Amino acid sequence: DEFEPEPLASASIAQVHAAKLKNGKEVVIKVLRPDVLPVIRRDISLLYIIAELASRYSSQARRLRPIEVVSEYEKTIIDELDLMREAAAASQLRRNFQDSDLLYVPQVYWDFCRPGALVTERIHGVPIGDVARLRQHDVDMGRLASRGVEIFFTQVFRHNFFHADMHPGNIFVDVSDPENPGYIAVDFGIVGSLDPRDQQYLAENFLAFFQRYYHRIARLHINSGWVPGDTRQDEVESAFRTVCEPIFNRPLSEISFGQFLVRLFTVARRFGMEVQPQLILLEKTLLNIEGLGRELYPQLDLWE
Repeated sequence: DEFEPEPLASASIAQVHAAKLKNGKEVVIKVLRPDVLPVIRRDISLLYIIAELASRYSSQARRLRPIEVVSEYEKTIIDELDLMREAAAASQLRRNFQDSDLLYVPQVYWDFCRPGALVTERIHGVPIGDVARLRQHDVDMGRLASRGVEIFFTQVFRHNFFHADMHPGNIFVDVSDPENPGYIAVDFGIVGSLDPRDQQYLAENFLAFFQRYYHRIARLHINSGWVPGDTRQDEVESAFRTVCEPIFNRPLSEISFGQFLVRLFTVARRFGMEVQPQLILLEKTLLNIEGLGRELYPQLDLWE
C-alpha cells in the first residue's frame, strides 16, 4: 500500500496528515517531529533545577512535592513520544467503548504503525469547541454536556483507563443524531490509570462529597496517610464542610472547580496534606471536563 498524504494539523511534538490508502480508505498519519527528544530533555532538566531549588528553600514548596511532580510529567511526555504506545492506548480505549454509544475511538491500522508514525482511521465530526456549529445542527447541548461527565466517570471508575488530554482540540461530536450526540476522541498520547487503592479512595471520597458526609471525608483523608495521623478529625471535617457547602446544588455556571481546588489546597496546607503526583493527570482531566461542560451547557447540574 502507498499513502497519498496532505497536511492536516501541526502540534508541538508531531505533525498530522490526511491520506488515503490504495484501497480508498481515509486515514490520518501522525508523524513525530525530527530531533524533538533533545529539546524535551533540555526543558525537563530546567524544570528539575527549578523544582530542586523550590524544595530546598521553601517548606510550602516541599509539601507540593515539585520534584515528584516533574518526574511524573517527565514519564508522561516521554511516553508520548512512542507512537506505538499511543496506538496501543487508542486500541484499548476503542475496545472499552466498543459496545457503547457514548464515545467513538478511531481504528488503528497496525500494519503501518511505527514508534515514530501512527496511522488511524480518519473521523469526521464537529469540533466540540465550535458551539455555533453544534447549535446549527440542533444538538441537545444539555445531553452532550452530561454525556461528557458520564464518559469521564466511566473511564476512571469502571475501566480505570482514561484519556488524559481531553481539551477541545481532541474532541469531536457526531451530530448525525442531534438529540443523542456522541463523542469522538483523537490523540491518545496521554492516558492515565490509577492504583486500585487510589481508585477506591477517590470513589469513596466522591460518594462522601455527593452525600455531604464530611465525617467520612475527614476519616478517609487521615486513614489514607495523606493527612498526618495525629490530625484532629473534627477540625478536618469542619474545614471540608466550609469549603464544600457553598457549591452544592448549584449549576456549573456558578461553580468554578479551579476556585474549589484552590480552597481545598488552602485546607490541605493547613493540615500538612501533601500533593499526590500520581493524581495530577486525573485533576488535569477533571478541569478539562469542567471547561467543556461550562462551554457547552453552563446550567449542567454536575452533582445530578
